[in-house]
Amino acid sequence: MNLYNENLFKDKIVLVSGGGSGIGFITTRMFMDCGATVLICGRNLDKLESAIDKLDKPNQLSHFQCDIRESEQIKILAEFIRNKFGRLDILVNNAGGQFPSMAEDISEKGWKAVINNNLNGTWLMTQIMANEFFIPQKSGSIVNVTVNNFRGLPGMAHTGAARAGIENFSKTLAVEWAPHNIRVNCIAPGVIQSTGLENYPEEMTKGLSNKIPMKRLGTTNEVANAILFVAGELGSYITGETVYVDGGSRLWGDFWEIS
Repeated sequence: MNLYNENLFKDKIVLVSGGGSGIGFITTRMFMDCGATVLICGRNLDKLESAIDKLDKPNQLSHFQCDIRESEQIKILAEFIRNKFGRLDILVNNAGGQFPSMAEDISEKGWKAVINNNLNGTWLMTQIMANEFFIPQKSGSIVNVTVNNFRGLPGMAHTGAARAGIENFSKTLAVEWAPHNIRVNCIAPGVIQSTGLENYPEEMTKGLSNKIPMKRLGTTNEVANAILFVAGELGSYITGETVYVDGGSRLWGDFWEIS
């Protein structure tokens, strides 16, 4: 369900990384429903093309294959945006990934892969798009999708560290870039019923809803609604914040058994 006016993002250009599936896909659809023109990017071309086919609004939606870990690819993406749209109004850094593992079992390669994708990739997208568009324009809104790591993230130390880094640099940028009329915020989902949840073994996800104060998993719609709120005019005096969409799970309970 879309809670917002169909013209809320009319004439706005929005970039959503990882927009081909899960939270990114639903966020893209909601922005479009509110009048935005959206560009989705990601490494997996099949996912991007599938999203284009499903949403079926060629006048409002474009795609571009890009690995956010590679600054040169992001610069090419920025040039594509400049040539096609002439500007960028909103950046949603949604792309990322991780895998469950106890800290002592995370390999050096696995640690670096998650940090490079989640932290470095988000930073590169943020800095390059700000320098190319937001700072010269003196306007822009950045929303970084992180994770509920309020009490640490046992079982996934790598992504907990990466997302904590994103939240910290978001606070810094919110202050540094406020004179440029740029807002930077984070959305921290809890356990969400989405395609990403399918990557975890059943023994980890079984009975999770009973460990959440609201006794259910979140939905991609609920996360997307929060993203749209802080991205646009409804959240125009909010910057440097992390909004948790987690059913209260940051305050109580354990997601899974630590053995």
